[in-house]
Amino acid sequence: MSNNGWRAFGNEIATFLFQTSGVRKTGNKMSLKNLENVTYYDLNNKINIPENGQIPLNKDQEALAAFLNQNVIENTMVFRSLRDRFNYLLANDYIESEFFKKYDFGFIQKLYDYLNDQNFHFKSFMAAYKFYAQYALKTNDGNYYLENFVDRVALNALYFADGDEELAMALADEIIHQRYQPATPSFLNAGRKRRGELVSCFLIQSTDDMNTIGRTINSALQLSRIGGGVGINLSNLRGAGDPIKHIDGAASGVVPVMKLLEDSFSYSNQLGQRQGAGVVYLSVFHPDIIAFLAAKKENADEKYRLKTLSLGVTVPDKFYELAEADEDMYLFSPYDVERIYGEPFSYVDITKEYDNMVANDDIRKKKLSARELETEIGKLQQESGYPYIVNIDTANNQNPIDGRIVMSNLCSEILQVQTPSRVNNKQEYEELGRDISCNLGSTNIVNLMAAKNFGHSVETMVRALTFVTDHSEVDVVPSIQHGNDLGHTIALGAMGLHSYFAKNHMEYGSPESIDFTNIYFLLLNYWTLKASNEIAKERHETFYNFDKSQYANGSYFDKYIKQNDEFQPKFDKVKALFDGIAIPTKKDWQDLKEAVMKDGLYHQNRLAVAPNGSISYINDTTASLHPIINRIEERQEKKIGKIYYPAPYLSNDTLPYYKSAYDTDMRKVIDVYAAAQQHVDQGMSLTLFMRSTIPEGLYEWKDGRTNKMTTRDLTILRNYAHKKGIKSIYYVRTFTDDEGEVGANQCESCVI
Repeated sequence: MSNNGWRAFGNEIATFLFQTSGVRKTGNKMSLKNLENVTYYDLNNKINIPENGQIPLNKDQEALAAFLNQNVIENTMVFRSLRDRFNYLLANDYIESEFFKKYDFGFIQKLYDYLNDQNFHFKSFMAAYKFYAQYALKTNDGNYYLENFVDRVALNALYFADGDEELAMALADEIIHQRYQPATPSFLNAGRKRRGELVSCFLIQSTDDMNTIGRTINSALQLSRIGGGVGINLSNLRGAGDPIKHIDGAASGVVPVMKLLEDSFSYSNQLGQRQGAGVVYLSVFHPDIIAFLAAKKENADEKYRLKTLSLGVTVPDKFYELAEADEDMYLFSPYDVERIYGEPFSYVDITKEYDNMVANDDIRKKKLSARELETEIGKLQQESGYPYIVNIDTANNQNPIDGRIVMSNLCSEILQVQTPSRVNNKQEYEELGRDISCNLGSTNIVNLMAAKNFGHSVETMVRALTFVTDHSEVDVVPSIQHGNDLGHTIALGAMGLHSYFAKNHMEYGSPESIDFTNIYFLLLNYWTLKASNEIAKERHETFYNFDKSQYANGSYFDKYIKQNDEFQPKFDKVKALFDGIAIPTKKDWQDLKEAVMKDGLYHQNRLAVAPNGSISYINDTTASLHPIINRIEERQEKKIGKIYYPAPYLSNDTLPYYKSAYDTDMRKVIDVYAAAQQHVDQGMSLTLFMRSTIPEGLYEWKDGRTNKMTTRDLTILRNYAHKKGIKSIYYVRTFTDDEGEVGANQCESCVI
């Protein structure tokens, strides 16, 4: 009898208890809808109560064991054999048959045998809880689990390999060892018959006419319905008071459109299963910028106040220049700019054209202090965490692709070129533009650094992501489908950077940590380029307008070929960490340049770093590239209460290297992200963590001034990020004085 489905639990299972309809189920003492007398929540909560001055990490392992025994084992459907399991899943429409039929069943058994032999175990209660609560396939009535982690890995490998047995085995190897983690929608939906999209993040834009505004609102409804977080660029819309052709009236500006979008997301919420999520972007030089920011304030007029819609601002270099000089700035009418320049407002380089626009009397404009606007941005970031900041000139100056980046997404890491659409009175596309869907995946830094073949691992990940971009069908928004078909874009990122630093005794933001980050992302860049070139060669196909890119003329590679020592490890400690991992030489880059110029690249974009939510817990690693918040993180889970998650690899040995983000100089965080950004063709979700009372000595400019966080602090950090080449800033998160945490969270000096 196959013991499929149980190896991932360890050796807890000795017998199966009863049989029904050819399917074995474990005891029916409880169901997932009626869990009584379980102990794992209480055990997990005890982590937060120090014992003799120590953090009782053993309680987390006890909670994990109790969860597997009391919840998972008791409520998992088990089958006589692997074939019986797949017959049941196929017959009851739990999984698709198309991908399954591409494999001989003997191979599927071989794949499972390999996966089971890896003896996968969750390392924490949070990892197991998150997987079974959010990712594991369940019966239609919600009473039983139909898969464990091995099963989910197997479906991902089989589905994304698309019949290629060698690739399926390679993918299974990457995912079971948690070197690669597909993004949540891909990992969750792979192979399922009744599923959502494999991507769940989209970028669309509106131009300055009622037809396109209407189409944008419809697109927001449709994308929210299928589960997407939606970024929307409104910078092209005329400002409040601008004329409307053919009628004696004036435009209402962007705020009413924002309200319509917020209501759209609220309405289109997957039958109440999730809150629709969207972000709107506006240029800092748009005449409605003050009203745009004011709509998010707590004391805003209820008619205009935005409660759930996120805000982002695109900021050209000219704004930083004017603010630094303490000069006035002009806000320009998008209607007039488009009329004069013949293209929508977002597509005009304001830094380059600013003086010409100021001098042009045919462009309406209004004036305000650049520093006053800078202060307003800081005030709102203190109050709400918004707006996100996209340094739009930085993004475009570093962009090797022909075209213009005009916005970002809900998490601020996707930065790709777009083109506007033109819609007629019948809501039909007279000109189909290019918009964006986000196709994400992450490397787990700790585990990838232990890989036998770094390059082969990355190539395997690229091929999995390529399947997603090739099979993404978002026909409800043709501009997104069009952009995806032309660009074949992917976004491979990373998680677990702070885990890696702590495990290897490096302080976050130290010169050694920056050196490591530089080389790690250089390797991701090199190997994704190699993989993309290989796929282009195999398929005899490149992304649209490859011939107009800096890849095609070879200039993209010059900085690597002309390198001195900046792209080799500087410190002995870092050299030792990369021992056994080949770091590209100048000749390697020269050879890659020639190969790319000859055969091209399949993917327009390859890299981006997402914020990594629950998926990082399943990987038992720290999220994204930012520092931890607490050594024992407190999570509020719906219906359950608080769950505590100890930092990965937390021990007396690593304790000194796990400093809270709130106690870390954010310039160190920016320095780490900047080391990665120079190799990342898109962006990164960079969050700033601030305390409302700044720790003494953290920022030298606070000496002799108030220790309370001010807008000046945020202004200094935003400008520092801009000067370091950071393309975007995600949230500003503030830990306020009245939200202190208790127990081990507060006892940061506890030993283990």
